[in-house]
Amino acid sequence: MIEALHLVKRFHDKKRGTVCAVNDVSFSCRQGQIYGLLGANGAGKTTALRMLATILTPSEGTAIVAGFDVIKNPQMVRTRVGFLSAATALYGRLTAKEMVEYFGRLHGLDEITLKLRLDELFERLEMNEFRDRRCDKLSTGMKQKVSIARTLVHNPSVMIFDEPTLGLDVMAARTIVQFIKECRENGKTVVFSTHVMSEVEKLCDRIGIIHGGKLLAEGTLADLRAQFGIQDLEDLFVKVVEA
Repeated sequence: MIEALHLVKRFHDKKRGTVCAVNDVSFSCRQGQIYGLLGANGAGKTTALRMLATILTPSEGTAIVAGFDVIKNPQMVRTRVGFLSAATALYGRLTAKEMVEYFGRLHGLDEITLKLRLDELFERLEMNEFRDRRCDKLSTGMKQKVSIARTLVHNPSVMIFDEPTLGLDVMAARTIVQFIKECRENGKTVVFSTHVMSEVEKLCDRIGIIHGGKLLAEGTLADLRAQFGIQDLEDLFVKVVEA
């Protein structure tokens, strides 16, 4: 599972001085659940998720991911986490197969296990037709499938998605959404950030509304609708952040 415990992240900006991008954020997500962080651009979503994935170190607080503290045992966390974002780049000169193999080896998979994982993932994601094509020759949807495969190659128990459908066309976005659903069905713990209301309604078991680095409201969609007396999620979101 994931448990964020009073996470704080401060950055120093030459013009603005100290900026608190995440301010005392706490939430939890159990195995087989999808937790959605809903917020506008600059709300603190990406910073929060990067702390969970050990890309950033918290200024204060900590998080427990798959049983390990992100500050005390970051390497143990990394072996159990898959991180996917819209900004994930691929090495253009590598083929799809070489790209996934590279990340499998980074995670320490032996060659027999790696081959089995590659065959399984390329079949499951329908990637065999372009497995030997260079990444710079792939369509957007194909590139996203490669990103998914490299994220999943070490079979992590925790998946973290940071705005994974940002800038994608409808078909590529559907691929990502379906993959996130499959992660839940396979018993993985999933944290998912977005500003797309329809994705939250389709995917999330629990929702946290984040704004200005603070978690302003949290609960199931039904809980939040009952609490604020608003059915439309966009209207509910606006009421929470403007309160």
